[in-house]
Amino acid sequence: MGSASPKHTCLKLEIPSKTQRERIFVKGTWFSSHFDLFITDGLEAWTCLASEEEVEDRASQWDQPVSEYIDLGEKYLGLQQPGSVYGFDDAGYGHKRLSWTFEKEGTKLEWRWKCQLSPNSKKTTADILDFLMDANIRLSDEVVSKTQSFERLREEAEKCLTQSEKLSKEKEEFESAIYAKFVGVLNSKKKKLRELRDKLSKQGPAVQEPVEEDDTQSTDRTETFDEGSDDEKSGEEVEKEDVGTSSKKEDVGTSKDVPARRGRGRGRKRK
Repeated sequence: MGSASPKHTCLKLEIPSKTQRERIFVKGTWFSSHFDLFITDGLEAWTCLASEEEVEDRASQWDQPVSEYIDLGEKYLGLQQPGSVYGFDDAGYGHKRLSWTFEKEGTKLEWRWKCQLSPNSKKTTADILDFLMDANIRLSDEVVSKTQSFERLREEAEKCLTQSEKLSKEKEEFESAIYAKFVGVLNSKKKKLRELRDKLSKQGPAVQEPVEEDDTQSTDRTETFDEGSDDEKSGEEVEKEDVGTSSKKEDVGTSKDVPARRGRGRGRKRK
């Protein structure tokens, strides 16, 4: 846990006092289980080197894991939190007590640590200033890099916009040329169709196809043929009967006054 890379913060605090607002710089180095604080007001400096045992004891008093206790301190000393009351009070013999308030589950708590007067205030102050200068240089480099990246993106955006306008113009020209060719082809086809229509109209009416015979007439003819066949059959039967009757009555002869129907039927025998 102690080998993990530490985090660094530096906060400018304005502490209200009886006469004026006191400004101090608080530099924090945060490890996984302990932390170090370096504080200066420009003239004097103080340090707070919290050990693992001390941090664990403070965290247990608030029923917090050590990691949560460390994260809480990093949050409030990395950026001044609105609503929190910060203090940097005299603790006697040149020492100071750094504090700030926060709420937990509706209860207002105060985070306090005693800071010892630095044995070398000049060096401690210089270290804080060096850290601030390095951080400022890093931020300046990052701003320059971001600005350059923004400029490159802006130039690329302008190039893309120019290319897009060019492609849009070429597209319109291409569509206009295609439509012009299409209209020419369409007019040519229309002209050929009119010529074919005029040619057909000059050739005269088309030859009419033979009309198919009505099915009703065909049916009537068939029925008539069938009826004639039945008459012929009945006529043949009557002729046979007449021949039989004439053979029986050879002596009588045939009379013209006798109706034809009498010769066709058989005579009824008298009882």
